[in-house]
Amino acid sequence: MPVKSNPIPWTRRSFLSAAAASAGATGLPTAAHAAAAPFQPNWDSLVDGYRTPEWFRDAKFGIWAHWSAQCVPEMGDWYARHMYIQGNWQYEHHLKTYGHPADVGFMEMNNRWKAENWDPEALLDLYAKAGAKYFVALANHHDNFDNYDSKYHAWNSVRVGPKRDLIGIWAKAARARGLRFGVSNHSAHAWHWFQTAYGYDAEGPRAGQRYDAFRLTKADGKGKWWEGLDPQDLYTGRNIVMPEGFRTARAANAWHDENTRYWDEKPPLQNPAFTRQWFLRCRDLIDSYRPDLVYFDNSGLPLGQAGLDITAHYYNASMAWHGGRLEAVVNAKQLPAERRPGIVEDVERGFREGIEPLPWQTDTCLGDWHYNRGIFNNHGYKPASTVIHRLCDIVSKNGNLLLSVPVRGDGSIDADERKIVEDIGAWMARNGEAIHGTRPWRVYGEGPTRVAGGMFSEGNSQPLTAEDIRFTRKGGALYAIAMGWPKDGLLRIQTLAEDSNVAPGSIDRVEAVGSSDALPFKRTRRGLEVKLPEGLAGAPAVTVKISGAGVA
Repeated sequence: MPVKSNPIPWTRRSFLSAAAASAGATGLPTAAHAAAAPFQPNWDSLVDGYRTPEWFRDAKFGIWAHWSAQCVPEMGDWYARHMYIQGNWQYEHHLKTYGHPADVGFMEMNNRWKAENWDPEALLDLYAKAGAKYFVALANHHDNFDNYDSKYHAWNSVRVGPKRDLIGIWAKAARARGLRFGVSNHSAHAWHWFQTAYGYDAEGPRAGQRYDAFRLTKADGKGKWWEGLDPQDLYTGRNIVMPEGFRTARAANAWHDENTRYWDEKPPLQNPAFTRQWFLRCRDLIDSYRPDLVYFDNSGLPLGQAGLDITAHYYNASMAWHGGRLEAVVNAKQLPAERRPGIVEDVERGFREGIEPLPWQTDTCLGDWHYNRGIFNNHGYKPASTVIHRLCDIVSKNGNLLLSVPVRGDGSIDADERKIVEDIGAWMARNGEAIHGTRPWRVYGEGPTRVAGGMFSEGNSQPLTAEDIRFTRKGGALYAIAMGWPKDGLLRIQTLAEDSNVAPGSIDRVEAVGSSDALPFKRTRRGLEVKLPEGLAGAPAVTVKISGAGVA
């Protein structure tokens, strides 16, 4: 346990005890100041005025480039935090590969990030061909680095690392292909998440020596690649500094778990400049690039009143850009039911158990969010069939799927990822009619497999099988998607039995999506039985289009 006092005596408990004082006290320029428009920066205004735009409801499938300097080591997620935690495997990798974090901190990874093999045009061609209708690029992460030409933050991709406006280039390439463009903003957590950079080794030959963030100042950059930059602007300052006196890595890490790893959305009361800077940076991102979607990696909106201010500003700005029509989507997570109408809720790596009354989104990844070489070496990505099955399940329940395809530090994707995206594209080329522009039917589907609902529930859900069927509807037609090739080539749909209360209308015609030829079918009290064409055998999912009076 520590034997000396904390240099900055703020802990999680002291933040929480003072939290009530933060409400409405950000001192930020509010949306009302930015534009005279209908949305005010409060939940009542957002809930009463917001409607999810049709483009999002029609799109159903998006692809995400979750790309930052944390991809340079190719060691997976949260590298910028974990490289400062003694005993963590990413700390050990950093020590062996780059040097001790007192000497070589994470800011050096930003300098090593060159994006030398980045070809956004080719990547967006691939993603559009895969059936994505929107593309999202990471604008900043918890490592507090802006991937755009930031007016309010000098640690950005134009000045450091790639030396390019990544968001601007991504936006141009996406829109040239008819894709809606979104940005993800994760930086609201940087003020506590990145505090490990102010710590030290609790044991070993350099025990007690503080890491780079604790000692570096702007003056130390003279004659170096970062001359003119202040490391404290990147690392966010001494907000929750690890006390002196720890003698074991285990005890030090337990302190960080308690005091810097928590996940709430309150602003740092002792550092109001961080909140103001976050608002200005986010407003600059919105105003400069006019995204169609802004994803916040937050439970609810970030940083108290600042999150409400920026959301109202974004909605008002969207209406100004589009002649009074609201085209904006804001994603955030774990919303209480009464707030869900005000934005589009995101369910990270999870599902819903049934049809949701409001549009929603799942975000998931082929592997880790930040590129992990080990997953590629072990061929451990989600296969295309899994992605397709999850897409069908999500769409049948009024949701969208946002799929992250991990990007290497050099800007490329690997051979396994490319093959998976191409396989998704091959399926979507034939079956996309049953996905894009559809709406939920009367029930989402049928089948024996349990799908667990909620955040991070994908690991608790069983793989879908050919007996699991999902329904969508569009243009007077009903689509039934079987999650595989049924045995003996006969698709059996119990929900569509001739006496079904769910589908009392007639069934006049059944055809395989992608073909205009009618398929033989039989409707009995046990269900609808359709003979599928042999040419679809082996497909990860098989779709039929059903027409008839009152069916859809």
